[in-house]
Amino acid sequence: MADLTHQISQGRGDAPADVVLRGAQVFDVITGAMLEGDVAICGDTIVGTCASYDGREIVDVSGLTLVPGFIDTHLHIESSLVTPFEFDRLVTPLGVTTAICDPHEIANVLGVPGIQYFLDAALETVLDIRVNLSSCVPSTNMETSGARIEADDLEPLRSHPQVIGLAEVMNYPGVIHRDSGIMAKLEAFRGGHIDGHAPMLSGKDLNAYIAAGIRTEHEATSADEARDKLQKGLRVLIREGSVSKDLDALLPLLDERTASYMCFCTDDRNPLDIGEHGHLDYLIRTAIARGVSPVAVYRAASLSAAEAFGLKDRGLIAPGQRADIAALGSLENCDAKLTFCGGVHAAEAAFKARKITPTIGRNSVNAPTVQAQDFRTASNRSDTDVIGVIPGKIITEHLHEKIEPKNGDKAPDIARDLIKIAVIERHGINGNIATGFVKGFGLQSGAIASTVCHDHHNIACVGADYDDMALASNRMTELEGGFVVAQNGKILAELALPVAGLMSLEPFEVVRETLEDLRDAAKSLGVTLEEPFLQLAFLALPVIPMLKITDRGMVDVAKFEIIS
Repeated sequence: MADLTHQISQGRGDAPADVVLRGAQVFDVITGAMLEGDVAICGDTIVGTCASYDGREIVDVSGLTLVPGFIDTHLHIESSLVTPFEFDRLVTPLGVTTAICDPHEIANVLGVPGIQYFLDAALETVLDIRVNLSSCVPSTNMETSGARIEADDLEPLRSHPQVIGLAEVMNYPGVIHRDSGIMAKLEAFRGGHIDGHAPMLSGKDLNAYIAAGIRTEHEATSADEARDKLQKGLRVLIREGSVSKDLDALLPLLDERTASYMCFCTDDRNPLDIGEHGHLDYLIRTAIARGVSPVAVYRAASLSAAEAFGLKDRGLIAPGQRADIAALGSLENCDAKLTFCGGVHAAEAAFKARKITPTIGRNSVNAPTVQAQDFRTASNRSDTDVIGVIPGKIITEHLHEKIEPKNGDKAPDIARDLIKIAVIERHGINGNIATGFVKGFGLQSGAIASTVCHDHHNIACVGADYDDMALASNRMTELEGGFVVAQNGKILAELALPVAGLMSLEPFEVVRETLEDLRDAAKSLGVTLEEPFLQLAFLALPVIPMLKITDRGMVDVAKFEIIS
């Protein structure tokens, strides 16, 4: 009650506010008006606007525009390739004050301890990290992951203060066909927040999926698909990641009418992309540049996001709201000059004051040593299923090509951009190795390998040369996971990701520089994709249409079955 007394007293002006932001305009994301006056903060709460206040600390924000802090409504922090603490330092100064994450990448490697690591870290970061508990570990029964998480495993975590609800339910066939494991999780979280993941689902199947209690969804890749989902009551999260780029396709739907039911998310975005383009600030700038009303854009980035996930204490610069504020040079540029998270100035001193949670998941790569011959594809027929990469999308084409076997092997055909892809089980469970073909990399020689391989995070490797594929894949164990580019028997570039084979121990600046080297090395092999490593990672995710590969073989996602 003492805190409440202070809030009322400072809001009324009977006592000086703890912090006063003075000299800026406040952008009201409800009416679109520009409001004059100070913003008074008591502790972590805004207590006054549109008036003059005295304060123990006065922050001069003259000439700036204050907007509510941005909320990333769905992401996997692991895909930033850095720890939650480096992610905090990376994106908070850009105006991001809340990140709603699903730690299912680390959960697929380590199980519940991986989720617990994120929950512990979320209590220490400047950024308010909220966690949706991973619903699909593994995503299906068509891959080998390092762990399996059931409803009973999630129950003890529900009461954690950073938990919102159940994370993206990716096994949508399991929902509509009432799989017992999925049903147990839906029942456990019934009445709470359940996040969705249903690419290209429509009609009665979509009705059934939503009827299960799903409230939000980020997999729409066309305006028609997003409109269908909006009209059925789903809140649509517009995604713009490093690979899946849906912003341009969905922006025609975003206006002041729909903004209350539309939000922004990044899903998977790495430090190189963030450094070159931005994070949520990039989405906001781009949307305004495309002609969308600023009030619709900033509402989607803050208030609508907060309401979609039941965060009633944020999303507005108004009395009683959490003091999550971005001070911008202009609405159009979305160039944060200062960021406040819960009343804390997100600057060097705040980051240095954090208690860093010890990392976990070392030595998690336990893959078999492979030889060049392990990448052969034995066959006596030329008809071949081929994964067709679509740049900027995580959905793929299911192509059918003629590749003639020679000496019992179907070899890469560089002239037709048909290169070999392999997935190697790395959790030390069965040593599976599956091979197939992919089209769309443009790779002319060498190989690329990665342990970032959604969502099971086995080793994924593409290559034109079997010896280089073996070299790159075997290097994964020595690095404890990461990215590798190899050519002519030499490692051209690499990034170690020793935290569960997913995250670096280095500062984000070092990771960013190393990613530049990796991108240049990949281009030297002929790769034409802007983001080859994350594009490779999604080729192994069997809940995204149309054709994928896991350690158990090629997967026809439309039929939800492994191709024999």
